[in-house]
Amino acid sequence: MNRSRLAILLLLCAVFAAYFLFDLDRFLTLDYVQSQLASVERLKNDNFFLFATGYFAIYVVVTALSIPGAILMTLLGGAVFGLAWGVVLVSFASSIGATLAFLVARILLRDWVQDQFGDYLTPINRGIEKDGAFYLFSLRMVPIFPFFMINLLMGLTPISTGAFYLVSQAGMFLGTIVFVNAGSELAQISSLSGLVSGSVLLSFALIGLLPLLARLVVNSIRSNRILRPFKKPQQFDANVVVLGAGSAGLVASLIVAGAKARVVLVEKHRMGGDCLNTGCVPSKSLIRSGRIASYFNRASEYGLKAVQGEVDFPAVMERVQGVIRTIEPHDSVERFTSLGVECELGEARILSPYEVSVNDRVIRTRSIIVATGARPLVPPIPGLDQVDYLTSDSVWDLRELPPRLLVIGGGPIGCELAQAFHNLGSQVTQVDQAPCLLPREDADVSELVRQRFEQDGIRVLTDCKVVGFTKAGSGGVMTAESNAGQVQVEFDRVLLAIGRKANVEGFGLEELNMPLTRQGTLEVNEYLQTAYPNIYACGDVVGPYQFTHMASFQAWYAALNALAGWLRKSKVNYRVVPWATFIDPEVARVGLNEQEARDRKVPFEVTRFDLSRLDRALADQEAHGFVKVLTAPGRDRILGVTIVGHHAGELIAEFVFAMTHGLGLKKIAATTHIYPTLMEANRFAANNWRNARLPEKLFPYLERFFRWQRRESKVRPEQES
Repeated sequence: MNRSRLAILLLLCAVFAAYFLFDLDRFLTLDYVQSQLASVERLKNDNFFLFATGYFAIYVVVTALSIPGAILMTLLGGAVFGLAWGVVLVSFASSIGATLAFLVARILLRDWVQDQFGDYLTPINRGIEKDGAFYLFSLRMVPIFPFFMINLLMGLTPISTGAFYLVSQAGMFLGTIVFVNAGSELAQISSLSGLVSGSVLLSFALIGLLPLLARLVVNSIRSNRILRPFKKPQQFDANVVVLGAGSAGLVASLIVAGAKARVVLVEKHRMGGDCLNTGCVPSKSLIRSGRIASYFNRASEYGLKAVQGEVDFPAVMERVQGVIRTIEPHDSVERFTSLGVECELGEARILSPYEVSVNDRVIRTRSIIVATGARPLVPPIPGLDQVDYLTSDSVWDLRELPPRLLVIGGGPIGCELAQAFHNLGSQVTQVDQAPCLLPREDADVSELVRQRFEQDGIRVLTDCKVVGFTKAGSGGVMTAESNAGQVQVEFDRVLLAIGRKANVEGFGLEELNMPLTRQGTLEVNEYLQTAYPNIYACGDVVGPYQFTHMASFQAWYAALNALAGWLRKSKVNYRVVPWATFIDPEVARVGLNEQEARDRKVPFEVTRFDLSRLDRALADQEAHGFVKVLTAPGRDRILGVTIVGHHAGELIAEFVFAMTHGLGLKKIAATTHIYPTLMEANRFAANNWRNARLPEKLFPYLERFFRWQRRESKVRPEQES
């Protein structure tokens, strides 16, 4: 604690001690104030300026220290100084005192509160930064809220001191007039309760709502101005039209239909979107086949001899398609139609915020949800168009295993496909411009993955910028620039996996001048609302997380807001976002890692458990990786978790649950986990956190105590024998 905080804390303690020690509260009672009215009046008449200054100073101190008595001081001001001078003195004294109380709370508590509960307070902080003046004015206008509590709580928020003072000065002005005026009858007041009638309080409350009502009116005017150029239909064919039948679009349409509203789902290609047809489902199916093939190569590790497994690549790819066909009915037109969703297969175009055309049909709708997804990014590299490149969309058409596969990209998609094809028998070279694989992860994670890839036989080239391709026979040659000079790699097929580009073109957004982010995704607010108030967007077309589970998560909010946003909007919250890269070893994460915490200047402590010490991992011959937990300094509150190891994508779920529901490491440590399972790693990590905080200074005293117990035992073992 710095000196200024310590000085303020000591001063507060001294004042409160004196307040109770000398029974100062007896001076702040109605009876006492009424009994001293004549004396106070004489003092004012003897020296008006000196008395007014003293009254002002006492009022500021009472308010700044949150001492009960501000109402009596206000009444006294009205009784002694009259309405005009009383309002002036009380108005400024109360605002200055409130600001001092605000500053005391800010200096003493804000940093601690924000540090301990920062994740939970993030949406509140954003709301205060945006509309704090509105909220504060509304609270000031309603006397039923204790002003000292408002002062203290606002001190914990990001609102500026200047804004707090000015809004407080304005917000408390009408209330000051009412109470100062009531003070003119101070001698006749028998009780402070009922001083202001219910009708007056109601009037204050209604006035306090004026800023919020004004904000609603302003937003309505702004929305009408945006929508004014477009003719609003008298009748609508649908409540919501959803563009795109991927994860986001499917979930959004189900929610709308489940609410018994009419929804039209439009898909121009295949139901299920990327996840089903070219993303999660086929890639995990391929990874599984590759993983089984890798176990044949590792058979000797398990004591198995003469184990042979020959990869039938066409059969592998047919298996992938078979898995897609098995899951396909879940996302089919027939199923969604049976659930109340009207499905249209065809290319959609947004004609206006109220109209969508598809298959020579114009659908009039109250709201639109854009869930058009993303596609593989293809960079403009010289010669690329000559080498018949693959992407994560087209790789599933392969029926012949490439002897030499070049993978461009070291992110999750690139790593997953590079390892899968290596396990199936391709000679794989992986190239990335970043200095490491999986650059969003911590350095120790990236290094472990690189070591495993190179140990298995994958050639990894990082810090390499691809500058061109040259056709050579049925394959080609890649040329790249690195710190060591020029690098050339021969290949039979090249797979591009360097990211995904949001699908924002070709269906009417350009004509609406829809704003985009720097990343090329649709720009939306915290309600997933675009520049047009009745057009929402969710999923990969929005980001910032291009995961299937996040698309579904966003779809919930987009659907609710599209249906009932006129009444109440729900903010999407990205506080707990998990993801996994399904390589061997798997990499799973939720929340912050060390790299992000440092970048955001978030203080943290690290607790780690190595899976080389886990019995089940040893038994499975998968004893590699670790569990790494970031916690707030001195507390068990989880800021983020990274797990590298066998089935990390499953293990992370316990931490996701804990972070979502505000549970700390102590709760995980106190939870019974089945032995022997991989899940025990989570408990051991939590135990490591707890063990590192044991009161070791007390251990020598405990040792002496137990030694004393043994000496004082009445019956010793040798006596029993």
